[in-house]
Amino acid sequence: MPRKATKKKQEKAGKIPEARLLVNKALVSKGFEELLEKSYGKEISGRLELAFTEALYLLEKGKIKLKKDRRLVKFDQLLELALKKDKRIHEKYTVYKDLRDRGLVVKTGFKFGCDFRVYQRGVGVKKGPKGHGEHTKWIVFTIPEDYTCSFAELSRAVRLAHSIRARMLWAILDNESGVTYLEVVRTKP
Repeated sequence: MPRKATKKKQEKAGKIPEARLLVNKALVSKGFEELLEKSYGKEISGRLELAFTEALYLLEKGKIKLKKDRRLVKFDQLLELALKKDKRIHEKYTVYKDLRDRGLVVKTGFKFGCDFRVYQRGVGVKKGPKGHGEHTKWIVFTIPEDYTCSFAELSRAVRLAHSIRARMLWAILDNESGVTYLEVVRTKP
């Protein structure tokens, strides 16, 4: 008898969560505890909401199954659908993947006016008061290598980062999909 219980636990632990594709996100209704523990998505009303970058990453890594109208959606299909909603999704995904593959916790940065918020390794993202080291470490802007901007735009980005006790990173994406990070800081004379 104990063997069957163990086998059932193993089968349940090995089950890949299934997500449902919506217009601009994916929703996982059950079995997402491990994903949430690793700071993927945002839990809303007992479901895990995944941004396209997160869904693409998890789909590519085989950590979720994605369905739309009861049909499985493959990585290339999701990327094609996502491109219709966000013309920069390929660049954003390339940077998201690079940061996640480095072991960093990456969240969307939409409400902060950037592409991503990045936390140190091992930090659990939480709401409310945060201790030292639990805040966003960097806000990330994904830009192509031929990007140009004004000093005013650069200054706004740096000030935004400092206002939330973070540092500003520009993720510069070259034509071969390589990523170089440039940290821009404000110094006082």
